[in-house]
Amino acid sequence: MTTKILGISAFYHDSAAAIVVDGKIIAAAQEERFTRKKHDPEFPAHAILFCLAQAKCDISDLDSIIFYDKPLLKFERLLETYFAHAPRGIRSFIRAMPIWLKEKLYLKSVLRRELRLLAGLDKKAKLPQLLFSEHHLSHAGSAFFPSPYNDAAVLCLDGVGEWATSSAWQGRDDKLSPLWEIQFPHSLGLLYSAFTYYAGFKVNSGEYKLMGLAPFGEPKYVDTIFEHLIEVKADGSFVLDMSYFDFAIGSTMTNTKFHQLFAGKPRAGESEISQKEMDLARSIQVVTEEIVLKIVQHLSTLTTSKNLCLAGGVALNCVANGRILREGAFENIWIQPAAGDAGGALGAALVAWHHYYDGKKSQPNGLDDSKQEDLMQGAYLGPSYTNEEISQILQAKKLPFTQLSDVDLNSKTAELLDQEHVIGWFQGKMEFGPRALGNRSILGDARNQKMQSVMNLKIKYRESFRPFAPIVLAEDVSDYFQHQGSSPYMLIVADINDQLKLPVTEGLQGIEKLNQARSTLPAITHVDYTARLQTVHQETNPKLHQLLNTFKSRTNSSVLINTSFNVRGEPPVCSPEDAINCFLNTEMDYLVMENIMLCKSEQSEAAIALAKQNQFELD
Repeated sequence: MTTKILGISAFYHDSAAAIVVDGKIIAAAQEERFTRKKHDPEFPAHAILFCLAQAKCDISDLDSIIFYDKPLLKFERLLETYFAHAPRGIRSFIRAMPIWLKEKLYLKSVLRRELRLLAGLDKKAKLPQLLFSEHHLSHAGSAFFPSPYNDAAVLCLDGVGEWATSSAWQGRDDKLSPLWEIQFPHSLGLLYSAFTYYAGFKVNSGEYKLMGLAPFGEPKYVDTIFEHLIEVKADGSFVLDMSYFDFAIGSTMTNTKFHQLFAGKPRAGESEISQKEMDLARSIQVVTEEIVLKIVQHLSTLTTSKNLCLAGGVALNCVANGRILREGAFENIWIQPAAGDAGGALGAALVAWHHYYDGKKSQPNGLDDSKQEDLMQGAYLGPSYTNEEISQILQAKKLPFTQLSDVDLNSKTAELLDQEHVIGWFQGKMEFGPRALGNRSILGDARNQKMQSVMNLKIKYRESFRPFAPIVLAEDVSDYFQHQGSSPYMLIVADINDQLKLPVTEGLQGIEKLNQARSTLPAITHVDYTARLQTVHQETNPKLHQLLNTFKSRTNSSVLINTSFNVRGEPPVCSPEDAINCFLNTEMDYLVMENIMLCKSEQSEAAIALAKQNQFELD
């Protein structure tokens, strides 16, 4: 008998589903990829149906369904917070209560109703047992159980779950044990989000923009932050001065006192970014890194393990991760690629397998922790499509294409990249998590200085300051970057090697820094000489690995730009139809889907106009 467990995260942001069979991860996907609504928080019906199809089962065949947090504990926190601050926050309380009283407080009934509708069952039909995991336990489960380690410290940092905002765990073999936690409202994630909000970006989606903006600024507000906003102890534990924040009981992240401290109101979204926002971004990034390093150092004193696993939204801060790797007290670190709430669906399913069913953890392959493979299968856990399916779609749309052999496809794609073309790359199973990892990617030549601005302004339609990440052959990574080992999930920032750096004019400020090539790989070198690495491995992505080898044979470079296959405001593409629409709606030059290649110049004006019209209607 096999044990099938479905994990669900939903109703906050980034809803997702994952399915685990006897402890093996079969499939996982975010709902946004199917609905095309970025950060879709709704019940993940499409993601669930995909997972069930991959496991070749129905809802009635499942042994358990587990939700990634405990809504009653969250409601308790909400009530206690409002009562503690009464009568302040009454408006926010009035807005929140109808939603809780109608749905969230009765989440078990809501989930059962949605599951029955999805399965086509009547109200009396029996469903699999419904379990609930605590939010930070789900994060910890997503970090430890798929990791390469049988023994590890686990650190989870995010905005807030039920009560916990930061937690540490000991993972050994098949179980997780709690070590400590910090509770709401004292939250490193919410502190970072407060600065995201103040800098004019969207909370829960714009934090990575703030991180990308930081190298343009100076850390001039670090002392102000430590003196007024947060008190940090030697062990990394911290307390926020809540008189500066409004997120506990209000509708905004910051308040008038915060605005007075930094001499102005929050930046309006889409307005010009000033040096002030750049300096604020740099300052909160420095503060975050210092706190995380203190936490990690203290955590190393509580455990004998040499391994560290990370999850939670703060674990997506790849600059801080790079410093943990280089300066931290652990020999090895592993970060869950879907570190945010979407990954909670997978973590919850694994928690059920190990803690409820007493299932065994799959054994790592080998003795050297630094070289063991994890159980995430490269995070390639989503839908895939065959050449036949893709060609049928293209024929129905009357779009001209060419189908090539593997060898010819690699050779032609490498040639086009060398000729400065931008290519949509759609291969195999879709990635799980926020990063494009080479299966739903847009590729370009990292050696081309113009490529960053071309891709930002003509393809992605996003802010010019945002850097692009490199993909590099895993075996060549140390030839280009000050990094040893693997970084398969684009979650580590490392410096460019000194011999690749170029001299620059000193004294430039802000966005002016963008106008200079800083290395022989200018399109992926940020203004502080760093890059967010993804190492490409033959074992997990043989197609992309072969393309990089072919490009290397042609150019003597095994580095390319890799950015997610989408435009600003949309989630990464999922289906061939999504990829075709994105291709036709941007100034992308070529689209490669499996062995099929489309050239933009060969597409009719009518097809492009129709795609743009459809896009306009969707918007």
